[in-house]
Amino acid sequence: MKKTVSIRQNHEFRSLYYKGGSKASGLLVVYFKKNRYGQNRLGITVSKKVGNAVTRNRVRRLIKENYRLMEAEVRDGFDVVVVARARMAEADFHACRAALYSLFGKCGLLR
Repeated sequence: MKKTVSIRQNHEFRSLYYKGGSKASGLLVVYFKKNRYGQNRLGITVSKKVGNAVTRNRVRRLIKENYRLMEAEVRDGFDVVVVARARMAEADFHACRAALYSLFGKCGLLR
């Protein structure tokens, strides 16, 4: 059963940006906040600074897949927004994975 839901509403993203905590690396920025739903909600943001549409979609897929693989290790009950930085356009699967693990560990989101 899928336990992570997508964040899609603009006001939910803004709430995380202003009221949540954040940690950053060279490739990604993670915003997080405890929610009251008991399940995780994930939002991914990739701006036009990262590249053209093909590149942005590739980055989005990399982040989604790496999150999917580590989903069992993430604590429940958090809203998380992952923002890709421009250097993410040249990153590969393993660099993305290392950045996500590092940031989730710093945020205290891993079990």
